[in-house]
Amino acid sequence: MFELAGYEGRKRVKGSVALAVGMSALVALYVAMFPSVSSSVDLDEYVRAFPPALREAFGVATLSTIEGFLATEVYAFGWVLLLGLYFAYAAAGLVAGDVERGRMDLLLSLPVTRSRVVSEKFLSLLVPIAVLNAVVPVAVYAGTALVDDPISIADLVAVHALSVPYLLSTASVGLLASVVFDRESVAQRVALAALFGLFLVDTAVANTDYAWLGALAPMRYYDPTAVLVEGTYDLAGAAILLASTLVLVGVSELWFAGRDVR
Repeated sequence: MFELAGYEGRKRVKGSVALAVGMSALVALYVAMFPSVSSSVDLDEYVRAFPPALREAFGVATLSTIEGFLATEVYAFGWVLLLGLYFAYAAAGLVAGDVERGRMDLLLSLPVTRSRVVSEKFLSLLVPIAVLNAVVPVAVYAGTALVDDPISIADLVAVHALSVPYLLSTASVGLLASVVFDRESVAQRVALAALFGLFLVDTAVANTDYAWLGALAPMRYYDPTAVLVEGTYDLAGAAILLASTLVLVGVSELWFAGRDVR
């Protein structure tokens, strides 16, 4: 049980560590910049000059505190957008990559069901998610402590814990594309376009009469600014993201079980 997930997960360890180190380096850069930038520029005045759509897109509330600065620069942009797209892209290659290279026939010749192949390949993405959420918060807290402005440990733990359902949800979008399309590159482009399109729609309709159109966007249910700046934890949003992940993984399993693999 879970042998395939373990095998696929082990192949992701090195890449996961490299990604976590890269994100930690980005954190270190922003934390090091904050004291000098905040003392020389009125960052909140700078924020007020942003177009409302831009403030909405990246959840900008304030840049004058290190919590608000990191929420915008690291989490709203780096975590919500970039890592969301990364996991959608990675998941889009899980099945389509093996189908395109002819490895799926060999895998399906083993005593495993198609649904198990899909679900365990998806579970392998827990490795990079776990590594990121174990390493990066340590870098965040250590960095903020070094500049004598330590961030709340409870809020830091919460923002990373709540990111797990979000990243799984974005990955499930890629997984669905991976079982629908035979070519890995096509599945990856579709996953990126779908997720970025949902991001744009949610941003465009926010605070309008058409806000309901953005209900399908995963980023609507994960707000790092609310966690780090306001100390508000959206547990209902996390539950919605987990439910949507289960639905999309289930649909992916059913789709793959009923299709021909060429």
